[in-house]
Amino acid sequence: MKEKLELVKRGLIIVDMIDGFVKEGALADPTIGRIVNENVRLAKKFLESNEPIIAFRDVHSVDSEEFKSFPPHCIEGTSEVEFVEGLRELSDKFIVIDKNSTSGMFAPSFIEYVKSMENITEIVITGCCTDICVLNLAIPLKNFFNQVNKSVNIIVPENAVETYHIDGVHDRDEYNMMAFKLLKQAGVNVVKEYKYGK
Repeated sequence: MKEKLELVKRGLIIVDMIDGFVKEGALADPTIGRIVNENVRLAKKFLESNEPIIAFRDVHSVDSEEFKSFPPHCIEGTSEVEFVEGLRELSDKFIVIDKNSTSGMFAPSFIEYVKSMENITEIVITGCCTDICVLNLAIPLKNFFNQVNKSVNIIVPENAVETYHIDGVHDRDEYNMMAFKLLKQAGVNVVKEYKYGK
């Protein structure tokens, strides 16, 4: 759903479910693929109810400033920026936003879409990575709604987000747990699974 955003009460945001974090490239971790089915399930549920889906893609230029902090990844024009199989087939129904940082809040047009959802009361955020791009979207988005005194339930389902693992560097379980604690502390509603219903 891309029209009449002012009427919607609930929306889904899918973060970086692209091949560059699941299938190929410097930051890919195939284990993140275990959340693909849940992301596809939720996307289909929202589409069936004609509720909007914003889907972020990490898309960088070859000289991206972010590459000073992370290895080069998801470069524009490569297969790494394609949505994972299952979401790719649905993506023509998404509001697709490309981002050049770990926070979708600052991607062009995102906040304008959010502001246009005048009646929004619930936003579900899924995708990867839990402790980086999901965290860096969910907390600032909650802060934004607090700033404008708008009650919006920001929900992060544990079974629909994931992060990467590197032995001795980035422990998946530890960083997921840390992210969930920080999200909860900021007022984000972390749940085991999102029970879609009216």
